[in-house]
Amino acid sequence: MKAQKPSLPKGTRDFGPEVMTKRNFILDTIRATFQKYGFAPLETPSIEKLSVLTGKYGEEGDQLIFKILNSGDYVKDLTKDIDHLNDYHQKNASTKNLEDQEEIARIKNELKDYHKGLTPKISEKALRYDLTVPFARFVVMNRDKLAFPFKRYQIQPVWRGDRPQKGRYREFYQCDADVVGTDSLICEAEIILMINEALPNLGIEDFDLKINNRKVLTGIAQLIGEEDRITDICVAIDKLDKIGKDGVINELETKGLTQEAILKLDPFFSINGDIATKISQLRNIFAGVAPAGLAGLDEIEQVIKYVELISQQTNVEQNLRLDFDITLARGLSYYTGAIFEVKANNVQIGSISGGGRYDNLTGAFGMEGVSGVGFSFGVDRIYDVMEELKLFPTNTNASVQVMFTNFGEKEAAYVLPILHRFRDAGVSCEIYPDTAKFKKQFNYANRKNIPFVVVAGEQEMQEGKLALKTMETGEQALLEVDEVIAQVKSQQASLA
Repeated sequence: MKAQKPSLPKGTRDFGPEVMTKRNFILDTIRATFQKYGFAPLETPSIEKLSVLTGKYGEEGDQLIFKILNSGDYVKDLTKDIDHLNDYHQKNASTKNLEDQEEIARIKNELKDYHKGLTPKISEKALRYDLTVPFARFVVMNRDKLAFPFKRYQIQPVWRGDRPQKGRYREFYQCDADVVGTDSLICEAEIILMINEALPNLGIEDFDLKINNRKVLTGIAQLIGEEDRITDICVAIDKLDKIGKDGVINELETKGLTQEAILKLDPFFSINGDIATKISQLRNIFAGVAPAGLAGLDEIEQVIKYVELISQQTNVEQNLRLDFDITLARGLSYYTGAIFEVKANNVQIGSISGGGRYDNLTGAFGMEGVSGVGFSFGVDRIYDVMEELKLFPTNTNASVQVMFTNFGEKEAAYVLPILHRFRDAGVSCEIYPDTAKFKKQFNYANRKNIPFVVVAGEQEMQEGKLALKTMETGEQALLEVDEVIAQVKSQQASLA
């Protein structure tokens, strides 16, 4: 039998030890931040019922859900359905040249409905599309056991049948943190502080954290008398930094907005300054005509006050990254209050974090009126940022700190008991398992980026010591066991 050439499905990746060490550095840093702010860990199954996921992401999102075929011989029960489906296809094809558009539309709709009816017979389960809908399902199923407000973080992979490209994969990790069961704006303030803490801890110091509020966007639509066109308005305004004022105006014209309505947007293009100045300018514009906009400004001001109170007497307050951007418009179909977005500077990568407040996450599962707010870190994009800017600490390249040489049974018998002393002291180590020449063992240590090699030969055994070689400098010293441990731990601490 001819050997099969191994390969991966498109949009998926293997992560070798070197990459995983770096990814774990990111995940551990984010996890520590979540826990510091009182979020509890949660995991949900990779597989959800298809009915739980469908209808939550819009028609386009539903098409990207990875469905799982039912087990067993389900095909035998589908023979009639497949014949019926083929009849529909043929009937649809035979009417392509007819002028009766209503008949063509009717057949297409029937065909679409039949596809929907066929899907559950083939697939009742799917891989989770995100962490938010499974979280909502969990809250509803466990409402009697949870203490509200409920704060959870979740770090797990998700799957989407998207077209793979740079920075976009079919399997990727999300790192979510949400609070549900409270309207308090303290939660928004803590999200701002968590972002301002986690990213610098990863080495990402130069980033923009922007905040807006869905009510401010609604206020803009109220002001120009086009509240029912809020999506068209916001999508165009969101492109201001890319296409400029004239580009936004042209796009709004193509969407059918009147010149009178577009003219009323003119004051928004000249708003600038710090957060307080922008809020003051907007209050004057919204006064008496846009109550939703004023309510949104009130919320932003309150969030900033909470941030200042929480961060007093800390370095976070001095280095706080936060800006109010009235053009920020993401998640329009579900965010109802604050909106967040984070982008790293000096790299050509999209947002690395985002989130906002939503009013009815659990409503789809029959639990109405549960407000919440949350955000997510994009692990894959953060990884790309840190790689491009060379921000990973050097010690993330080595999962093993020390390798012991092995020159024979006698030498191995000498160092094997010492291994546990190193490990008990918190130093990761291994012994080269085979008896081999000096060069082969050192090449192995170099390939694994092991920073220290402990050599135990005749001289070391006679003196009851170890020879510690620092691989980066080539320096070697004959030391007591405890001295070797102390030096390695000191080096670890300096790189942490």
